[in-house]
Amino acid sequence: MSAEAPDYKSTLNLPVTDFPMRAGLPKREPEWLARWAEIGVYDRLREKQGRAPYTLHDGPPYANGHLHIGHALNKTLKDMVVRSHQMMGFDARYVPGWDCHGLPIEWKVEEAYRKKGRDKDAVDLVEFRQECREFAAGWVDIQREEFKRLGITGNWADPYLTMDFHAEAVIAAEFQKFLMNGLVYQGSKPVMWSPVEKTALAEAEVEYHDRQVDAVWVKFPVVKGGKAELYEPGRDVPTFRKTDAGQFTQYFSDFSGAQVVIWTTTPWTLPQNRAISFGPGISYGLYEVTGTPDESWANVGDRYLLADALAEATLTSARLEDGMWTRVRDVPTDELAALICAHPLRGAEGADGEWDYDVPLFPGDHVTDDAGTGFVHTAPSHGDDDYQIGLKHGLKMTFNIEADGSYRADLPLFGGEAILKPNGKPGGANKAVIDKLVEVGALLARARITISDAHSWRSKAPVIRLNRPQWFAAIDKAVGDGQDTYGETVRSRALTSIDQLVEWTPKNGRNRLFSMIENRPDWVLSRQRAWGVPLTCFTRVGAKADDPDFLLQDETINQRIIQAFEEEGADAWYKPGAKERFLGSDYNPDEWQKVDDILDVWFDSGSTHAFVLRDRPDGTADGIADVYLEGTDQHRGWFHSSMLQACGTMGRAPYRSVVTHGFTLDAKGVKMSKSIGNTIAPQDIVEQYGADILRLWVAQVDYTADHRIGPEILKGVADGYRRLRNTLRFLLGSLTDDAPADPLEMPELERWVLHRLSELDDQVRAAYSAHDFAAVIQIIFQFATVDLSAFYFDIRKDALYCDGDTLRRRSARTVLALLHERLTTWLAPILPFTMEEVWLEVHPGDGSSVHLQDFPAPRPGWRDDALAAKWSRIRAVRRVVNGALEDARRDKIIGASLEAAPVVHVDAETAALLSDVAFDDICITSGIVVTTEPAQDDAFTLDDTPGVAVGFAQAEGGKCQRCWKILPDVGHHGHDGVCARCDSAL
Repeated sequence: MSAEAPDYKSTLNLPVTDFPMRAGLPKREPEWLARWAEIGVYDRLREKQGRAPYTLHDGPPYANGHLHIGHALNKTLKDMVVRSHQMMGFDARYVPGWDCHGLPIEWKVEEAYRKKGRDKDAVDLVEFRQECREFAAGWVDIQREEFKRLGITGNWADPYLTMDFHAEAVIAAEFQKFLMNGLVYQGSKPVMWSPVEKTALAEAEVEYHDRQVDAVWVKFPVVKGGKAELYEPGRDVPTFRKTDAGQFTQYFSDFSGAQVVIWTTTPWTLPQNRAISFGPGISYGLYEVTGTPDESWANVGDRYLLADALAEATLTSARLEDGMWTRVRDVPTDELAALICAHPLRGAEGADGEWDYDVPLFPGDHVTDDAGTGFVHTAPSHGDDDYQIGLKHGLKMTFNIEADGSYRADLPLFGGEAILKPNGKPGGANKAVIDKLVEVGALLARARITISDAHSWRSKAPVIRLNRPQWFAAIDKAVGDGQDTYGETVRSRALTSIDQLVEWTPKNGRNRLFSMIENRPDWVLSRQRAWGVPLTCFTRVGAKADDPDFLLQDETINQRIIQAFEEEGADAWYKPGAKERFLGSDYNPDEWQKVDDILDVWFDSGSTHAFVLRDRPDGTADGIADVYLEGTDQHRGWFHSSMLQACGTMGRAPYRSVVTHGFTLDAKGVKMSKSIGNTIAPQDIVEQYGADILRLWVAQVDYTADHRIGPEILKGVADGYRRLRNTLRFLLGSLTDDAPADPLEMPELERWVLHRLSELDDQVRAAYSAHDFAAVIQIIFQFATVDLSAFYFDIRKDALYCDGDTLRRRSARTVLALLHERLTTWLAPILPFTMEEVWLEVHPGDGSSVHLQDFPAPRPGWRDDALAAKWSRIRAVRRVVNGALEDARRDKIIGASLEAAPVVHVDAETAALLSDVAFDDICITSGIVVTTEPAQDDAFTLDDTPGVAVGFAQAEGGKCQRCWKILPDVGHHGHDGVCARCDSAL
């Protein structure tokens, strides 16, 4: 050997790649987007023949603002579903869509009007609708580009819009199916009503926020003597009511001057009170006031009927202290049922007899004793439970509240007072009612409390329950369309569909929707707005809603309307002369009234299955989607309305599976809000990190539950991405165009990797099929970091860098090529930009793209469970060796593992396993001795790997100047300072 060691670095096969460590995603991703558009990836995929279709039907977002993080999560999840199923051999179609009608858009246009001082009501209706159409179209274009920037694939050139003429025609036609089947009726029920927006709202259009309200305890005086003669035999009343007047008078003596106390947080509803409800299973008592403080609305001698569990809290609210009341006796609920009260405003000066009626008491299962007084003031016009009580007992509905939330002008005492001002702030109605109750001595107590109350999700103003004439779809009436396989009514078809036809991810989605549909009332179809598809029907002038000829049902008229909508859109309904045009010569237009309310926009979006899945060339053969995927709020929104609508028109659910995701919270688990300032815009993440980092975050979270995002979380995601990128860079650096090795002739280590690829193929496909993207990432990241970087790559670096043209090196490079092919395709649905970059490093070309590939199937012979079991044991022994080497390195006995040649003590069976593998290469040592001899007491062991002990020994010989192994033969070959293997390679 020469005195100066030669430099063999240039003779090593070190990795060479142009693939950069720094991804530069924010800058480079738009270039790939342009490339995909240029080569037409989505369209080229549609040209693949013989594939089973797989259709994810897009739940349409509203076209009225920039995307938020929830949009990004939702669309990215959908994209992963579509891309993964395409690569699993399906023709996976995705038609993006937008919801373009309804209050979200109309409200935005009205806001612009208000800023300009314009009066919406002074604008021609068709002109106003055109402005709404243009507003929506503008946001469709903006959102489309924002979605595309996230790497979302789909038919962006031809999305669906609910405001397209054909869509509006189909929505109207779907409504007419309800109409012709007798499911549509006009009724008067309490609905969610926005006084600010002057329209009914669906439950899905309401959100709940805390707000301060006035709570009042109000006294309803018991009418002395009652009206025993009104209680007829057979009714659910106590027997003594049917006895002689003397018994009845004796019964009432205890209640002489008594008052039933109710509690409410909506004082404005008290003028509409018609009854009081009590709980059949609640314990009640009669309480008498024996003393009062200086300031109290209670009087000594007052008698109050109260639930026992709430009596103390109620009397304390009236400022009564302990010792200021006594409990007179129990009051059974059959006695309560016999009572009649007077309205607290009966006889009030200026009331003009408005409230001079009796207020009966009725049992109600909705009454509890966990808050209030145990008695619920019942106004059938303002609550669901109240309405049902009124319906059961024939109570009169009241119409005291106008569309703007003010009392009718001619209502005594309160006419014109508003519940809410136009800006959503409290009006004077509550104060006026409370002041009058104080004046007449009917108020026992009042308090200012905070409750969670319903608000419009658009105006953010409170909403009320209000009885207004509306159009409904009956969900418990037989449809009569002959599509009764899953039930005769909309409700029964929906419940059967939920249980028998739909797969739910997560499973609890089934329970949520089933419960909602099982208990829901009829569907309120009408909205008192301008921008949407009208309820295309006519009512007979002068007829009542329950008259058999009230609604016009004529298929000829329907077809005339639909044809006009196809050509002109729904604006045709609002153009001058529309009524005469559609009725034609078939009916006298003077005898019919055109309905101008618009359909609930949930009916619009619920109908999308008809004009997207059924009618489009890229729809489905049966009009049913393979999957709907939306947030958990859509159990009461799109999942719900689509189910009801389709069950009314096609007899079953329009989807085969439903995937639901939770809400995105900030890093602390707080709901995101602009007012709090904790929102994170997807555009900001894309600009800082790139869309692939955002997509990787989506894939890693448990989307089925609420999940978090924040700067530190994103930083962690980016770190994980960099580690994966490192693995891919190493792989790319050692790939060449060598002739591949025959897998059956490869060393066992390579065949073990092929076995793992076969296993992973099953696992990755199963996870993608289950939409479990977190599992996909976990499987692949675990494989990349543990099996590849820390094991296979660590071992094979030596052969890749130092071997000549050996079977071992060719086998390793063949495996690297197979790893490249699989890792890039498996990860392409999640990281489309990065995997395109990695793919093109190996497969360049103008038309090349990883997104045109399928997941490659494992080849026959790769799966070898016996080999896997063997290598599991080998890896376990290797861990013990590594532990021994780490101890020697920590004690500074060695600096690198190649300085060691340890002695490994194992049983005979393990020794046999190790005999036909190069175990020194596996452990990255220069030498190794495997023996069945007993180990010395100081040998290194691990508790979780019994039967293995390692004695440390240093390697002997010279250090090869090329591969750095320490071997006895170094320096005895033709090239200075190298071992036999390196001499041969040189």
